[in-house]
Amino acid sequence: MSGFNEISPKNLMRLIGTTDCPDIVDVRISEDVAELPFRVPTSLSHPHTELSSLAARLTKDSVVVICHKGKKLSAGTAAYLRTLGLRAQVLEGGAVAWDTAGLPAVPLEVFSTISSRWVTRHRPKIDRVACPWLIRRFVDPKAQFFFVPPADVLDVAEKFNATDFDMPDHKWGHVGETCTFDTMIERFGLRHPALERLALVVRAADTDRHDLAPQAAGLLAVSAGLSRMIKDDVAQMEAGFLIYDALYRWARDAHDEGHSENNNPQGAKDQ
Repeated sequence: MSGFNEISPKNLMRLIGTTDCPDIVDVRISEDVAELPFRVPTSLSHPHTELSSLAARLTKDSVVVICHKGKKLSAGTAAYLRTLGLRAQVLEGGAVAWDTAGLPAVPLEVFSTISSRWVTRHRPKIDRVACPWLIRRFVDPKAQFFFVPPADVLDVAEKFNATDFDMPDHKWGHVGETCTFDTMIERFGLRHPALERLALVVRAADTDRHDLAPQAAGLLAVSAGLSRMIKDDVAQMEAGFLIYDALYRWARDAHDEGHSENNNPQGAKDQ
């Protein structure tokens, strides 16, 4: 059982990927980062010696602090944040416990190849909404997304220090019969049963292989409908996030659930 003002890796992973995810702050020193060169999904790195500038980087009143083993650095940082009125907890066991649990971890090296700006083709439908959802929910909550005409994507990437995605024959794109969402799960170190289950639905819908997952036809229909309803690409993307929030919770918690009068007796409430 986690101690006072602690949260276990398992319970933190239950929050990551949802709108209830707290801000996650990694205060490990360089030697510890070299030993375990990854970040817990959505975490930001901040020196424990520069606490006065930390609050300005936070967006929520709930924070989880990570150090190497969940001891003095995270405990001290969390205590400081509580003096500011924030609800701050320590990751029980720190990065070592996260690694031991085998939970998704974003390789540190990947951050040197991307920016917080991403650019792709305009009028997104499936992959180009699913990928921003994945980045915002599991990698960089503050990431920005530019949607431009296909011919301009690479030039915009160069001029605006953005990372292009879902472009043919580029790093963050389709590989073989998989789609860009699959590529991002692999390269961001996000292999997890729920995300892999969701990835199959995205792949089936995006590559028109509805035989792979029965949910694909519904995802395509809703995505196409959104693209007709909403003309602004960013607004459409953000509206689409609700679809992927729901699909992720289905993939994590309800993928084996059916629905009929027999398994939902009269008077019973849907959960």
